[in-house]
Amino acid sequence: MTPPEAPKDGSATTGETPPAASSCLNVLKTRKDFVAASRARRQGTKSMMVQARKRRDGEPHDPQSVRVGFTCSKKVGNAVARNRAKRRMREAARAVLPNKGHAGWDYVLIGRADVTAARPFEELKRDLIYALKKLHESRT
Repeated sequence: MTPPEAPKDGSATTGETPPAASSCLNVLKTRKDFVAASRARRQGTKSMMVQARKRRDGEPHDPQSVRVGFTCSKKVGNAVARNRAKRRMREAARAVLPNKGHAGWDYVLIGRADVTAARPFEELKRDLIYALKKLHESRT
């Protein structure tokens, strides 16, 4: 008996293709957006720093979308380490933000040296959920 061939279109054998980060979430790309998020709320966790800001009315972006950006400084390591940390944060955001993120908000995930790339993935997702919960608590 021969094993079934993988589909040529790159989809999984179950027939479902995993969504790309850009199809689920809008990605922050301009420095202006990152700077605006850096001036807003922030919450640190063991594996990352999360910055969040509610977009104002009148901004030229879809008010119902969630936007996210990723960054790692050179403190995280060389290019390979930074890219690995950003890939892992991108996957965590793809898994968590569609359910836990709030529409009309921008989020920036900042990697931490030696921790973001090494932390178990489930704990990475839990850290992001915790940070979002703390950021969206009503402040009195």
